[in-house]
Amino acid sequence: MAQFDLVYNSFSFCIAAMAAAALFFFNARVQVAEKYRPALLVSALVVSIAAYHYFRIFNGWDSAYALQGGIYVATGTPFNDAYRYADWLLTVPLLLIEAVAVLALAPQVSRSMVLRLAAAAVIMIATGYPGEIASSLTARLVWGTVSTIPFVYILYVLWIELSKAIDRQPPEVKGLVKSLRWLLLLSWGVYPIAYLLPALGITGAAATVGVQVGYTIADVLAKPIFGLYIFAIANAKTKADQVANVDEVTTTQPVLEGIVNN
Repeated sequence: MAQFDLVYNSFSFCIAAMAAAALFFFNARVQVAEKYRPALLVSALVVSIAAYHYFRIFNGWDSAYALQGGIYVATGTPFNDAYRYADWLLTVPLLLIEAVAVLALAPQVSRSMVLRLAAAAVIMIATGYPGEIASSLTARLVWGTVSTIPFVYILYVLWIELSKAIDRQPPEVKGLVKSLRWLLLLSWGVYPIAYLLPALGITGAAATVGVQVGYTIADVLAKPIFGLYIFAIANAKTKADQVANVDEVTTTQPVLEGIVNN
């Protein structure tokens, strides 16, 4: 019973977190400069899509088990975990757009990077799903290994590019970008750990619970929490831009006055 409730409550918490984050990101766009608003719009879309899919996952879990004699037993209705992979197929490319937007690269460079990372994300998710539903541990490990190749590529590119971007940021933003790198590693690092639980000797109900709760924790870190960092960076950059504009006006004002007086 405790295992069912743990998954049930983690799904419920995730739905609330995604929905609340969506409302926040949609409304927070007015707090940042116009050029940073698309990043927040993408953040809002990511958590909105995730909220819908987690609602379906939640309902699927509730339908798959029923309380009988003080314990939860399978009802015969299969738990459809495909919603999770459908969610990742939509939201992971959007998350990569968020991350690339923070780098403030030239448009052609950003476009090329997004296309490469999005393609890698699709391959990663498409090859991970067969392993997720495989009944054989060997098949799970084989598909997991194949999926790890684009996974590592994505993290490597983002880590390198975020590291390069740090020097281009205002002083008050550098710390946030550094933290964003570690959040990226932390959140994405939970996924393979959860995926590998059945290969680590954890089987049966414990493996099911561990995988579902692990993925849910990773999604909360990678979507609403990551989005909050994007907002913090956009907000800090907006304030830095405002200060820079004020300084520019202050330094040019005497020159303008001299021209007018002459």
